[in-house]
Amino acid sequence: MATARNCFSLLITARFLAVVAGCGGYGRGMVEIPAGLVEAQVRFNGAAGREFIAGLPARAAEFLERWGLRGTGPGMHGVTALVLPVERADGTAAVLKMALLDEESAGEPLALRAWGGEGCVRLLEHDGPTGTMLLERLDEGRHLSALAERDSRQAVGVIAELLARLTAVEAPAGVRGLGGVVAGMLADVPGALRRLADGRERGLLADCAAAVGEVAGEPGGRLLHWDLHYDNVLGAGREPWLAIDPKPLAGDPGFDLLPAIQNNFRVDEVVWRFDLLTAVLGLDRGRARAWTLGRVLQNCLWDVEDGEVRLQGEQLAVAELLLGR
Repeated sequence: MATARNCFSLLITARFLAVVAGCGGYGRGMVEIPAGLVEAQVRFNGAAGREFIAGLPARAAEFLERWGLRGTGPGMHGVTALVLPVERADGTAAVLKMALLDEESAGEPLALRAWGGEGCVRLLEHDGPTGTMLLERLDEGRHLSALAERDSRQAVGVIAELLARLTAVEAPAGVRGLGGVVAGMLADVPGALRRLADGRERGLLADCAAAVGEVAGEPGGRLLHWDLHYDNVLGAGREPWLAIDPKPLAGDPGFDLLPAIQNNFRVDEVVWRFDLLTAVLGLDRGRARAWTLGRVLQNCLWDVEDGEVRLQGEQLAVAELLLGR
């Protein structure tokens, strides 16, 4: 665990941490490590996160030079990665993505290569040891979430069409399998049931486990995005919308539906969103229901692991509606 003093010191350091990469074009401006990224890394990854942050300036300098890149603006970040807008030697706009590799993100370049830009951002360069990627630049100012606020049905339709294209591809070798993920989840269920305080919630968790247990023996082998919510869909020039930031799995497409059901959550839209997604993807509704309940189970198990003794209302609502209650 990082001490409060260490966290404070790292945050202050990060506000001033920068690298000047002359041949990469940053001679007129610094590449700063955003404090928000530091906070997220310290909170979720502790010592590994601090080490990742400390190494970012040198990593940025290395790949700006290696790939002949010139910086074109301030960096962007989420929880796991620093993304720098850059320009290649031929003037092509791109982004340099540097992330802390983990089980979820390690397969991203494999997935992007397999999709080949069909429905998703294109991978331009990749460094295996560090996981650093050079990606096609999309319109980071145009997220699907803005459309979702105005027209949720249209936004869910966009997600559905993208998922239909992405999950039509067989997962390449090296992508982690859904079968192992589900086996681990089911092994954690008894302990989670003991920790939940509410009998109704214990019953719902057990029912989700039972549902996914019925299909666990046939986990599938399609290439799943796993995290296709509205903010992971950006506007683009060559297509209206493209997916970014996959956390790929090899498995059944039904396990990919929950983010579009739960994102910008409205309880009265759960059933029609599920129906729209299964129809566009051409899924068997019963199997898709079981795998979606499995995804609810995964979220609930994470909450219990984090010390929660009550389940989130959104998860309960989705489970009850799909279970017909």
